[in-house]
Amino acid sequence: MTDTAYTRGTRMVPGKPPNSLGLRMEQIQLGNITITRVWEYFGSVEMTPATFFPEIPKGVWDDGASWLSPHFLDSETDIVNSAIQTWVLRSGGKTILVDTGVGNHKERPYAPVWSRLETGFLADLARIGVAPEDVDIVINTHLHIDHVGWNTYLDGRSWVPTFPNATYLMPKNDFDFWNPENGHKPLLGRGNQNVFEDSVAPVHEAGQTLLWETSHQIDADLRLDAAPGHTPGSSVLTLASGTDRAVFVGDLLHNPVQILEPDANSCFCENPAEARATRRQVLGRAVDDNALVIPAHLGGHGAAEVVRDGDKFAIKGWAPFAPYTGQG
Repeated sequence: MTDTAYTRGTRMVPGKPPNSLGLRMEQIQLGNITITRVWEYFGSVEMTPATFFPEIPKGVWDDGASWLSPHFLDSETDIVNSAIQTWVLRSGGKTILVDTGVGNHKERPYAPVWSRLETGFLADLARIGVAPEDVDIVINTHLHIDHVGWNTYLDGRSWVPTFPNATYLMPKNDFDFWNPENGHKPLLGRGNQNVFEDSVAPVHEAGQTLLWETSHQIDADLRLDAAPGHTPGSSVLTLASGTDRAVFVGDLLHNPVQILEPDANSCFCENPAEARATRRQVLGRAVDDNALVIPAHLGGHGAAEVVRDGDKFAIKGWAPFAPYTGQG
């Protein structure tokens, strides 16, 4: 693996405005599209590598400790570090959010690390010029707990859509799978409890959802495609603008070790065999297209270009997003 700088596009780091994590917000330009990263959380997910990624041998983590720590692994505690973040795209005159994190005030009895958060996420959006009413499209790559939270906010005692003018694009297969009325028994068990009721159903009842299947063309440069395995409706967002390419892969990758070990799933993948096949397919296409791979949860530089390495993959270079430093 290499740690070279990513040079495509334009990097802009507009100072260090204080937010809930004391982070910088920065953006890059790919073709006609501006991509800005807004953090909600960075740090421990309270799982060891062996728990989070049971299929990855310990030696892989030991060999990678020098570059995995601190952005992806706390080597002192042997706990995985992860980011919760939203990618803000400005494309074709529209403002688009890719995944909406955990959200505030949500009751998460079986995921205490995400329960009853109090973050300044909306203030952080405002600092890059995005008010809730400015958002045109919300993309939920899938409907797990940490991808839909800011779909809604608590207004008195009611959960209401956070982005009143937005169309929320949700994969129909995930909508059906996580709807408790359908009686599915997910691998995640009760880990997603309350999520459909407080972060999905209120948006649907407000008439703001578009449930899509197989693929959905957003505009001339952006397309959603089904990428099942992690969940039945998991999806990827492909950007093709001018000569630039990127793919937002959601939770196909939680950690860059899965680029080096593409057959290794997280413990949250509903269909392990399908997840492996999808991950290999998407990474292979990213190599062929020279596309920037943008997962949902990478800390550090947030995204990477990949190359083939035998029957696996390697990291060619990192994106220029500024890592979290812990300093305001």
